[in-house]
Amino acid sequence: MSDVSNNEERSRYELVEQGHTAFAAYEIDGEVITFTHTVVPPSLQGMGIASRLILAALTDARARGLKVRPQCPFVAAYIAKHPEWQDLRV
Repeated sequence: MSDVSNNEERSRYELVEQGHTAFAAYEIDGEVITFTHTVVPPSLQGMGIASRLILAALTDARARGLKVRPQCPFVAAYIAKHPEWQDLRV
């Protein structure tokens, strides 16, 4: 999953860049993963960090057979812009 890790203890995917951590928080209920919010520290904004993070998170969700509920506006927008992920939506 490249430089993104799934911190299951904290229920979030994390990407550490330049000593700062961006993350996408989630909740899992059965076979559905709900992305609740994505946080990118100000010093990392505008570098494509959130897109890298969500790409890795969606790739992992697909590999695990999970459906995705994009409660987070960024995740919803990412899926809308990338039709190859539409099949994961619930």
